[in-house]
Amino acid sequence: MITVVRHLAVVLALTGVAAGALFAQAFDHDYAAYAAVLSGHLRPPRIDYASLKKDRTGLDEVVTALDGPASHGESSWAREQQMAFWINAYNVFTLRVIVDHYPIRSSWFTLQPRNSIRQIDGVWTEITWLAAGRRVTLDDIEHKILRPTYSDARVHFALNCASASCPSLAAEPYRAATLDAQLDAAARAYLSSGEGLQVDGDTLRVSSIFDWYGDDFIAQYAPLVPGSRPAKERAILGAIVRHGPPAAAAKARGGLARVRFLAYDWSLNDTGR
Repeated sequence: MITVVRHLAVVLALTGVAAGALFAQAFDHDYAAYAAVLSGHLRPPRIDYASLKKDRTGLDEVVTALDGPASHGESSWAREQQMAFWINAYNVFTLRVIVDHYPIRSSWFTLQPRNSIRQIDGVWTEITWLAAGRRVTLDDIEHKILRPTYSDARVHFALNCASASCPSLAAEPYRAATLDAQLDAAARAYLSSGEGLQVDGDTLRVSSIFDWYGDDFIAQYAPLVPGSRPAKERAILGAIVRHGPPAAAAKARGGLARVRFLAYDWSLNDTGR
C-alpha cells in the first residue's frame, strides 16, 4: 500500500497536482482502526488497560499510521481535519505510553498516586512520538500545536491525561465532519460530572483544569458573563453557562456565584483501579 501511494504521489506531482491533496484523500480521517481500539477496551469513564496490553496490536498499528506516508500531508488538510488529527494523536499516544509502562507501581513513599501517569519519567516532556512527519512530545501537541494554533478552549475537554479527574476519553475518535458537535459534547459531559463541576450552594467548584488554563477560555466565554469580575472568573462562569447543567448554568449566569477549584485526582483511569 505504501509503495502504491508513493507512486501515485510521483505521478500527481508530475501532472501538477499537489501530493498533499493525495495524502489528504488517502489518510483515514474516519479513524476506523482507532475506533476499534476504543470499542474493544474503553469502559467509560475508565479504560481496561490490562486487556489493551494483552491485545495491543491494534493500538500499535494506530500509532504507526499517525506517522504513515498519508499523514505527512497534514499541513494541507482543512482546519478541522488537522485539529481532529492532533487530538486523536494525543489520546492515542497517551494510551500507548500507559500500555508501555503498565502496570504502574511506584514506591510507597511517593506523594503522588502510586499508579499515576505522573510516575512515568518524562511522560509529557521527554518521551517523543512520530506524527505527520514530526517528532513531538505530548506537551508539544498540547501546548505548541493545539492550544496556540486553533485557539479553542474546548480542546481541554477532549484531551485525556489517563487520570481519574481528567475528561473521559471519548467513545469515538474525533472526526472533522463532527468535530464541533463532539467538542461541545465533551464539554457538556465533563461539566456534568463530579470531576468537572460540583455545585455547593452559591459556590461552583470546578476542575483545576480551569485554574491551570483559565486564560484559554477568556476569548470564547468571558463575554457571556458581563461585569467587573476578573476575566478568568467570567470565562469559567461563561463556560458553565454555555455547557453546564441547567442549575449550575443559572447560578453562573447570575454572576454572583463563587468559583473554587477541586483537588485533582491523578490516579490512573483504569478499570482495575
